Amino acid sequence: MSLTASCQRIVRDPLLSPAQKSHALALAAENALPYPALPAEVAEAMAQGVLCDMFEGHAPYKPRYVLPDYEKFLRQGSPWLELAPPRDFDEALDALRILYHHVPSVTGMPVWLGRLDHLLLPFVGELDDEALHRKLKGFWIYLDRVLPDAFMHVNIGPDDNRICRLILRIDGELKQVAPNLSLFHDPASTPDSLLMQGVQNIALCGKPHIVNYPIHRETFDERGFGIVSCYNALPLGGGANTLVRLSLKGMAEQSADLEEFMTRWLPHYCEQASRLIEARAAFLHQESGFFASFLVEEGLIEEERFVPMFGIHGMAEAVNLLMDKAGLAGRYGHDEGANQLGHRISARLSAWVTTRPQPHAWGGRALLHSQGGLSLDKGVTPGVRIPYGEEPDPASHLLALAPHHGYYHSGISEILTLDPTIRQNPQALLQLCKGAFALGMREFSANVADSDLVRVTGYMIRKSDVARFAAEGSRLQTTCLGAEASELTGIRQRAPRVLGLEASLCDY
Repeated sequence: MSLTASCQRIVRDPLLSPAQKSHALALAAENALPYPALPAEVAEAMAQGVLCDMFEGHAPYKPRYVLPDYEKFLRQGSPWLELAPPRDFDEALDALRILYHHVPSVTGMPVWLGRLDHLLLPFVGELDDEALHRKLKGFWIYLDRVLPDAFMHVNIGPDDNRICRLILRIDGELKQVAPNLSLFHDPASTPDSLLMQGVQNIALCGKPHIVNYPIHRETFDERGFGIVSCYNALPLGGGANTLVRLSLKGMAEQSADLEEFMTRWLPHYCEQASRLIEARAAFLHQESGFFASFLVEEGLIEEERFVPMFGIHGMAEAVNLLMDKAGLAGRYGHDEGANQLGHRISARLSAWVTTRPQPHAWGGRALLHSQGGLSLDKGVTPGVRIPYGEEPDPASHLLALAPHHGYYHSGISEILTLDPTIRQNPQALLQLCKGAFALGMREFSANVADSDLVRVTGYMIRKSDVARFAAEGSRLQTTCLGAEASELTGIRQRAPRVLGLEASLCDY
């Protein structure tokens, strides 16, 4: 389709709002520009569909994900935005509202809103819980109505505090798609009562995502990190300059056997992914002019704290194909041999990413990422997850996948679909969380089968919004993706499970 035809289709689309049309038109213009020069082998891998640029645009003029130092911003204000440092709670909320509109990402909206409880606690003053609840609830509604994208992510915890509790309370009351929410958990500082409030919220609205704070803290430096978008872990004060992903399924289809997969195609395509990262990052850092922005000048981000994300998906299909080619009947997620093969592949990918130098990368290397899938991924499972509808019981599910989590430093997550009986037994989910983290899992969340608000690959949608989308459209950017995913990827085939062996996880 020509650029003109594409733009005409966008402006005439009756389901898009003016703001959504503007965003789509901007992406169409970006993709009309020439792609950064690519080696022939990289272009071939992309044409084969084994290598994907995640539709970030042909000429990246902004990083994929940006994690400003919001604490510094609140402390110093912003000359460029003509803002003095806030003096009270209302001014702090107003300052954040303003800055959020100037924080870019691949979505056109901020994907990280900060560690909000820690940001706001210094401004509480003498406000009581009733006043804080009213102000925070208004702020929460603003985020959903004005920045309507479920990739937008708030972090809270791991310590117990008034703001953390109130955010969980408000999120449970409003049951909004946006913002996404992660609760950091640290056994040294997170009381069970706070974790219980978190898991009760999961039963209400599919949020928060539960994050193993100590294991992430060990990955990053003293500046800290944030969980952004679906579940991506990145350095605070920087972000991700790009994300590319490899289809492990595509590699396995080309391989005669495991040996060829491991020794020929995996290193070949890993090298092409690294070269694609180089080309895209070089354009962003050297030609786009982004790193001359006020965010850099005022110290809210630092160019050297951006890192590429090296993504993979289709582990389940790759393992099953390789098992078939070896004449073995085991299936990924259910057979120990198949599961161990998956762990070997993750270890090999990690060895590549951690040793291959990468320009324009925090620490000089990319970070491995278990990519949560795209809405159009038909016949291929996100990241290292077990295929939809084939999930075993929750304890076996986590035991099968936990060994992967040590390798994927920039994000890996699981989504369990639980039977509604979990609402009568939230203690079981609390024990499941603790058991999962004892196994070394980085993060996970859950859906309750009968909930309207559910997590797709990492972002949130309402089933009711998806049902109306074809006729009415949606103000929420992610509804379109959820509708497409519902049709193509089989996400509605996730099997609801009853928790029963959750306490045993800590024994492993």
